[in-house]
Amino acid sequence: MSLLAVFLFLSSFFMNPNVSAHALSASFTQIEFNPSETKMTFSLDVLSVIESMGGDTDNNGVLNEKELEALHRRLEEWIDDCVIVEMNQKQQEGNLESLTLGKKGDKDVVTWTFHFPAFTHGQTISLNDGLYTQSTGGTNYVNLITSKHGSEVSQAVLQGKNRTWTILLTEQQVQQQADPTGNGGQSTPTSPSSTAPKAPGASLEESPSPSQPASQSTDTNSGRFSFFFLGMHHILTGYDHLLFLFALLLRKQTFKQYAAIISAFTVAHSITLTLAVLGWVSLPSRLVESVIALSICYVAVENIFRKDVRYRWILTFIFGLIHGLGFATVLQEMELPKSNLAFSLISFNVGIEVVQLLLVLLLFPLLKMLHQVHFSRQSVTYGSIAISLLGGFWLIERLFM
Repeated sequence: MSLLAVFLFLSSFFMNPNVSAHALSASFTQIEFNPSETKMTFSLDVLSVIESMGGDTDNNGVLNEKELEALHRRLEEWIDDCVIVEMNQKQQEGNLESLTLGKKGDKDVVTWTFHFPAFTHGQTISLNDGLYTQSTGGTNYVNLITSKHGSEVSQAVLQGKNRTWTILLTEQQVQQQADPTGNGGQSTPTSPSSTAPKAPGASLEESPSPSQPASQSTDTNSGRFSFFFLGMHHILTGYDHLLFLFALLLRKQTFKQYAAIISAFTVAHSITLTLAVLGWVSLPSRLVESVIALSICYVAVENIFRKDVRYRWILTFIFGLIHGLGFATVLQEMELPKSNLAFSLISFNVGIEVVQLLLVLLLFPLLKMLHQVHFSRQSVTYGSIAISLLGGFWLIERLFM
């Protein structure tokens, strides 16, 4: 029975058509409230655009200017239909200024730039993201939103079924649009309540929006969990991180050894996650993702051929430093403001650790049962072979495709 559980776990990776290092479709929305107009840019990774709309005529996995031009009308209509801006529950028509190719870190993106009329205080502005909501197979999609209004910056993460972001403009915020310092040219520190990341549906003011009864006002405290849930989502869709962790735990070890492995991985990836988000460490994403795949292969091969794995925590720490750079990618692309940086980073990391701990607690009794049967060694060997094959596939894909 334990052997069956192991192979079912592994087969889920092989049979999932969306398996990749980070099977994630990511969009980046930036909204700037100005006195004369409201500007919105919406960026989506090129791979997601190709998967949804086609247009990659030379089948090289990227779009060039000619291919983008051929898709222009369809792309405009697609986002017009799926990404809706409302003012007091009335849909607003934006003017598309440009549709361009660009970069978010190492990621190729398509960027739509829209202009809307200026909004004023007392108005409730909403963004409804309908991308992939009709997908029957589900998708790992997040929309990372940054809103700028005067000196204030707020952020939100839309994912899963939470696809609506709402902000209630106050009179003070509108005044700050004309005077970005909000204090007659004197710098004013941004309050924690206004700079904390906002959850989908959270407003910048603890009062119900005009479209909501008072009893249904949004709890602004829920915004504090946006990056916590993003961290959970990121590791749950990072199949390579999960498989690396599983490979480390697959061999029979003492509880002390298991604890040392988990601690080493946690400390290592927390270090490089922090350094990368702060901009102190930077490596090409292709290199990082390739080394992550290599780490899976190495541990799997070690499971097969090495008899003594007592000091595996050292290996875990070394590879964990690289995995931390992989975790950092999504936050680097979001360009977190300094006022939110520490809180967002800690929340994101805690989300990762919670999922990691829950998975270990789930796997530990299964592995204990596995190691009590007479064919446990064969199970570890066959499981490690399967892991090494998948890791090798990812390694080749990331190096040469």
